[in-house]
Amino acid sequence: MAAAVAIAATLGVIVGKNPVHSLLNLIVSLLAVAMIFFMLGAPFAAMLELIVYAGAIMVLFVFVVMMLNLGRATEEQEHAWLRPQVWIGPGILLIALLGQFVYVMGSGELTPAGHTTVDAKQVGIALFGPWLLAVELASMLLLAALVTAFHLGRQQKERGE
Repeated sequence: MAAAVAIAATLGVIVGKNPVHSLLNLIVSLLAVAMIFFMLGAPFAAMLELIVYAGAIMVLFVFVVMMLNLGRATEEQEHAWLRPQVWIGPGILLIALLGQFVYVMGSGELTPAGHTTVDAKQVGIALFGPWLLAVELASMLLLAALVTAFHLGRQQKERGE
């Protein structure tokens, strides 16, 4: 069920004509992926998915969309986009995910047969054991991108762009 919700929501992101609708569907898709992680016995990965992607990055996307749509005409357009009918599709998908979550939590069987639960300690040992170099290179790449974005933004602000 969670995989079907993820596919449907992702298709909604791809074919969506309005950025706000696509963001709503993307949030539902990320929640479905977190549910899949949870059902596969990786609750730590599921929580990271919720906190990092569905939480922080989606808030960032919403702020970017809000910042790009400046002016009275776009404000009226946003009100038209956020009619209650817009929430019906993502709401139905979220209700399906909630139903599956309640079923999984109520059954007492949190991991499928043959799988083991992966906790935070095992993730940390894997990341900072054999994958230490890859993790450190990725963190340096992200830091370089952050510094570059800061300097490019500051230069454009100084030039008055």
